[in-house]
Amino acid sequence: MYFLIILGVIAGMVIPMQTAVNNRLNVFTKAVLPTSFYSFLTGSVILFFINFIMEPEKFTVSYFASQSFSYVWFAGGVLGVIFLTGNIILLPRIGAALTVIVTVTGQMLIGILIDTFGWFNAEIKPLHFMHIIGVLLLITGIVYMNARKQNAVTQNRSRLWILFGLCTGMMPPLQTAINSALRYEVDSFFYAAFISFIIGTAVLLILSILINKGIRLARTSGDLKLKSWHFAGGALGAAYITSNITLMPYLGVTLTMMSAILGQIIMGLLIDHFGMFNLPKYRINQRRMIAVILIVSGIVLLNFF
Repeated sequence: MYFLIILGVIAGMVIPMQTAVNNRLNVFTKAVLPTSFYSFLTGSVILFFINFIMEPEKFTVSYFASQSFSYVWFAGGVLGVIFLTGNIILLPRIGAALTVIVTVTGQMLIGILIDTFGWFNAEIKPLHFMHIIGVLLLITGIVYMNARKQNAVTQNRSRLWILFGLCTGMMPPLQTAINSALRYEVDSFFYAAFISFIIGTAVLLILSILINKGIRLARTSGDLKLKSWHFAGGALGAAYITSNITLMPYLGVTLTMMSAILGQIIMGLLIDHFGMFNLPKYRINQRRMIAVILIVSGIVLLNFF
């Protein structure tokens, strides 16, 4: 059991790394949308081969002819685009750790709403007093971590980015709910993930052409040279999805989510502290550790009550 939890933590560490790698790729694309496109494209290729090996019959003309193609085929990919692109925008502005924390908080908040009101045919779970305490701890932790000496303009801008991060973080639970419905339509979680990735790739291609006039990719940027690991974002995303699918039957939903979130926070702190991937350094100090303890406590209350 403990070994599987450690694997879940390692899987969670992939997400901040994915965002950081995509942020480096952004140096060569010079725009966020093409960067997201290449990340989705890589993930789509990997998931295609996984699905083609496991279920080749799902790529036949007869299979597609039998499908109804409801909104769940398309909505999940669009939400994934918003989340991935939002993370790329946030990371250089508020740091890896705070990006993870505000997006995770957004996930928790929308999760409460889905459970309380039974959205997407989810089982209704009444709002518990401890849920309110958990949300307050999350908000307190975010405010405390971000409470640095700043001028009024910088402070307001930082608050806007945090609000943007909260909204961005609300996408994965909605995407999961929609992809879960798609999973039952196609009778495969892996295939549902592939459909989500391929739709996201198509959306990003169209947006990149319309807004950025293409998906340009420079081989060099100043003294930097484009390397193969700059395209690893999609592979990391596919690895995260695969890990969750593998671990969930053994750990359950709550423990899988908790271990992944812990991994995200740990890696976010490490990226900030050491300035990994040429990102700005935000040293781990007493303030950040207290904030993390508050946030983790809030997440625990939200997941176990």
